[in-house]
Amino acid sequence: MAIDEAFDDHEIDARLAEDRVRAAGRSTWVSVAVNVVLASVQVVIGLVAHSQGLIADGIHSLSDLFSDFIVLFAGHHSRKEADDNHPYGHHRFETAASLALGLLLLGVGLGMIWAGAQKLQDPELIPKVDRIALWVAVAALVAKEGLFRYMLATAKRVKSSLLVANAWHARSDAASSLVVGLGILGNLAGYPILDPVAALIVGFMIARMGFGFGWAALQDLMDESADAEEVEAIRRTLAACPGVMNVHDLRTRKMGDMIVVDAHIEVDALISVEAGHDIAVEAQARVLKNHRVLRLMTHVDPYHRPDLDHEPQVRQAPSAGTVRPA
Repeated sequence: MAIDEAFDDHEIDARLAEDRVRAAGRSTWVSVAVNVVLASVQVVIGLVAHSQGLIADGIHSLSDLFSDFIVLFAGHHSRKEADDNHPYGHHRFETAASLALGLLLLGVGLGMIWAGAQKLQDPELIPKVDRIALWVAVAALVAKEGLFRYMLATAKRVKSSLLVANAWHARSDAASSLVVGLGILGNLAGYPILDPVAALIVGFMIARMGFGFGWAALQDLMDESADAEEVEAIRRTLAACPGVMNVHDLRTRKMGDMIVVDAHIEVDALISVEAGHDIAVEAQARVLKNHRVLRLMTHVDPYHRPDLDHEPQVRQAPSAGTVRPA
């Protein structure tokens, strides 16, 4: 028996979605403001102070602007209501945006690696960096670390994987600014090669993070299940519902930041169909209320009775007297 009905608890999910959109917009615009200032200052000072590392960090900040607008774009589209072509809603728009963000970071990182490698081929042509570049790198480090902590706290509050990805992107910026600062410091100490080396390391860090985000998003798009701990928590919620005597064949798949669940629940074989339906409705309502589940499809089975869903389906040949359709 398949159950798929609307509950008042869906209003909770709707409010959570609205909170997620508002939080994404607010934190992203803060990130935009910070990155506009940082990118402008880093690129200009990097050119003036002859620091390839600082220029690379400025380009990294520019890539943040693109990722910020991806977040805003995805947040706007993922909140759309379900329609005939998208009966489960548009939650995977965030996953697609995370994939795009990962590819963007991977491309930026590989570009920085290539530029740094080109510089290292002629180390005698590397100029000495002006001291002002070091102060800009330190200021960028402080600003990006503060931005990371703010964005991560917001992402955890509204349980948004896309915002978590964008927050860790900001942390990668802070780490890259630290590496750039050390490279500039080494250049000022008489080791000019350390500035392009810093740019090379920053490129590797960005490429590695981009690959991680892209791979995780790809797994979600291929219907990866929720983690074992969350699946077990859903199982416990179903099993604790009055009338549910056992739970089996519990399957999950991610839908953006939400989860779609299929489950077989076992009830007393002697109760009426209506009573079994009511138990399934209550079990579904409890799961939707206590977990980040977008939709739960339940199948009701009799407890300790043969479950024909698991019997091999044997195709019987037509008898001799059966007339085949023309």
